[in-house]
Amino acid sequence: YYIRWWFSMFLSPSPPAVIMSSVLQKLITPLASGPAEPPRNKVTVVGVGQVGMACAISILLRDLADELALVDVMEDRLKGEMMDLQHGSLFLKTSKIVADKDYAVTANSRLVVVTAGVRQQEGESRLNLVQRNVNVFKMIIPQIMKYSPNCTLIVVSNPVDVLTYVTWKLSGLPKHRVIGSGTNLDSARFRYLMAERLGIHASSFNGWVLGEHGDTSVPVWSGANVAGVNLQKLNPEIGTDADKEQWKATHKAVVDSAYEVIKLKGYTNWAIGLSVADLTESIVKNMNRIHPVSTMVKDMYGITEEVFLSLPCVLSSGGVSSVVNMTLTDAEVSQLRKSADTLWGIQKDLKDI
Repeated sequence: YYIRWWFSMFLSPSPPAVIMSSVLQKLITPLASGPAEPPRNKVTVVGVGQVGMACAISILLRDLADELALVDVMEDRLKGEMMDLQHGSLFLKTSKIVADKDYAVTANSRLVVVTAGVRQQEGESRLNLVQRNVNVFKMIIPQIMKYSPNCTLIVVSNPVDVLTYVTWKLSGLPKHRVIGSGTNLDSARFRYLMAERLGIHASSFNGWVLGEHGDTSVPVWSGANVAGVNLQKLNPEIGTDADKEQWKATHKAVVDSAYEVIKLKGYTNWAIGLSVADLTESIVKNMNRIHPVSTMVKDMYGITEEVFLSLPCVLSSGGVSSVVNMTLTDAEVSQLRKSADTLWGIQKDLKDI
């Protein structure tokens, strides 16, 4: 008898449920009726790998979302990441964190960050890598649009400029609502490395890296300045091979930095996560702040093809509200066109978009 009583008291699921229901009814008197209001700043992150979770935690720590949704095909990993974040709810101001492999969980998202994709295999061509990612995006993007037709998309997966173009094609969204994370991170790396050499904080050096997020990115030396003092006026050779101070090496370090980090720790995640949170803030807070992000550049700077490259873009609640027409040198424009040609060389051979 004693054993049966013990099991009924401590192992039966029924009594706790009854007690909790009773406590809830006694504790709280509901006043409002009807369905709950939908979230106003719901953010979804697609892909819970190292980059996706760095984006998620950066967005959470900056209090940018009233609901965060995570989506991935790896169910155990997805559930584990969701629970880990939920257990930290006391230290966050995001009231709801959800996750599922079913895209219904993303419904009513204001912003969707896409970090999912396949990794490059040893010896694999860039075109083949992109084509495999196109096949992944053909499953992801329509599902996002089904549940959040009014969202803005930020593409982070690499090669980001080509995949932003792919996303634009697959989503059917206007071009201003499809954004690539682009050279926002390249510019941050550039500002950090230049500022380190100058002995100042990164925010006090003003410089831009445009074009492709990759090997053909374009450092705008003609606009690099500190407190309005143009560095090219102090050193007309800055950024060229003729420069005795070899400032050009700083941009090479920007291009090589991702490879260096990957060599040391296996992947990059924290800096891109912080970069994406920076973009998220500008959009959800309607800040009209300028970022170098990947956008459609056809008919700009003599580019004739439908490619996405990074230019200084004003980000607001609707995505890219406008593009700043930077005064570039002939050499910089030439480099930008070369960047566009590199991307078009890949895009033109893509199939089934």
